Amino acid sequence: MADIALRTGLSRSGTRGQRRDDREESVVTVIDPIELVAPDIAPYRHGNTDIEHVSSITADEPGPHVLVNALMHGNELCGAVALDFLFRHGIRPRRGRLTLSFCNVAAYATFDPRAPVASRYVDEDMNRVWSPVVLDGPRDSVELRRARQLRPLFESADFLLDLHSMQNPTAPLMLCGRTARAERLARAVGFPAWIVADAGHAAGRRLIDHGRFADPDGHAVALLAECGQHWRRDTGPVAVETTLRFLLATGCIDRADAAPWLPGGPRPEPCLVEVTEAVTVGSDAFTFSEPYLGMEIIPAAGTVIASDGGRPVRTPYDDCILIMPSRRLSRGQTAVRLGRLRP
Repeated sequence: MADIALRTGLSRSGTRGQRRDDREESVVTVIDPIELVAPDIAPYRHGNTDIEHVSSITADEPGPHVLVNALMHGNELCGAVALDFLFRHGIRPRRGRLTLSFCNVAAYATFDPRAPVASRYVDEDMNRVWSPVVLDGPRDSVELRRARQLRPLFESADFLLDLHSMQNPTAPLMLCGRTARAERLARAVGFPAWIVADAGHAAGRRLIDHGRFADPDGHAVALLAECGQHWRRDTGPVAVETTLRFLLATGCIDRADAAPWLPGGPRPEPCLVEVTEAVTVGSDAFTFSEPYLGMEIIPAAGTVIASDGGRPVRTPYDDCILIMPSRRLSRGQTAVRLGRLRP
């Protein structure tokens, strides 16, 4: 494990950086640098579909419906950067159908670099509503109305990439859910090199866990890319490279279409982390033992990594990897995911 840590940038110390509660970030000075520029997506409002901020192109050759989705959260700029790149450079499908979707445009419209976390959503987290009981239920919100509008489009996709970014400056990740076919596609995409297999959140279902994407006997595949810290400069290029490699892996475009913008040389071999437990905040007094940023290796089983209302949260096995420790430490939300390397 030590060799893997050195090769991939995992940390065994867990003592980097400074953590602060996400609830406070919208009202205090944010110390995360705002290096990305939020692109103007107004030119893409009226695409060629009957849904605003959705454009779709069909190639002459038959093939799958490939969909790239951005802005599930309004403060995650990298997805908008990637779609803007595809539009500006005229990336078109060689086969099948390519759809580009800007998701939570209402939240994105409120983005303000002085309080960037506040634009994550308008009423509720849009990536926790993708279950039939919620989508077909009586609740109403800005996010649910948009989700219901986009639902038929998403359900028509054979391959879907959902572009996200993270609170902490963690190595980029590709989340593949629990299906073997999604893991295979993540390995075929090959970037980001870290693949995380997990079952989602207790607080609600993600888009990649919706319907046919998660059906063990289905064929549709969805991946979620976490491209880096929300506003770091390099998060945008990571989103662009991930998207181009996804389009290549699904057969939507050819290598010549992507080659001018892909770095040369070999990429690291993918490493898969299997999440065995998602730690859900159970009290109003959850605190981490150290300011974890993510991808730290905790060498010994039984190590206390947090306190939840006075109850110690311990690692369940040796060399436990901490996945995306959260700053949103409110009851019912995921605090951190615990995983281990899998061949």
